[in-house]
Amino acid sequence: MVVSRERIVRSAAKMFLTRSYASVGISDLCTAADVHKGSFYHFFASKAELAKAVVDLHAAEFDRRFAEAKGLYAVAGAVADVQGAFEEKFGRIVGCPFGNLAAELSTTDDELRVHVAAVFDRWEKRLVAACEQAPLRDGVEPEQLARMILAQIQGQILIAKVRLRPATEIAAGIRALISANLKEPG
Repeated sequence: MVVSRERIVRSAAKMFLTRSYASVGISDLCTAADVHKGSFYHFFASKAELAKAVVDLHAAEFDRRFAEAKGLYAVAGAVADVQGAFEEKFGRIVGCPFGNLAAELSTTDDELRVHVAAVFDRWEKRLVAACEQAPLRDGVEPEQLARMILAQIQGQILIAKVRLRPATEIAAGIRALISANLKEPG
């Protein structure tokens, strides 16, 4: 059998979402990916290095969806689509891959925290650009609204996760925040 770095990353991505980073050991990861520990360490110096690869895997998909989203409301739809795919695959909302890792590791693994923070920074910049193109109410700053939208996304996903609510509610909450900050038509 050919050892695949991608198979290890994808197995870890699923396990980190459905369990947690801390609860998944190297042996668990190797079993799920059907590889030996030596193969794991051929590709990754540590579980933290694998976690960065998992972040990059998820970030590439989110980046693609954000790039396709035209306007602020489309961002809400893109988030709901990704969470809806997780919901379909796992039978429930399992959370944001970045939010989950940030909450779990931000005080214990600074290098991984920085890696996740860079993803959030990149998305915030995209949101700022979208806010700058939107007809904002007087006094609404694009940078502040972008941070609020990012926080709303994380909060909506977390609440949906713990309350076992559907992905459609995530988009509705994000759209409500956006609407409250846009000028009324006419």
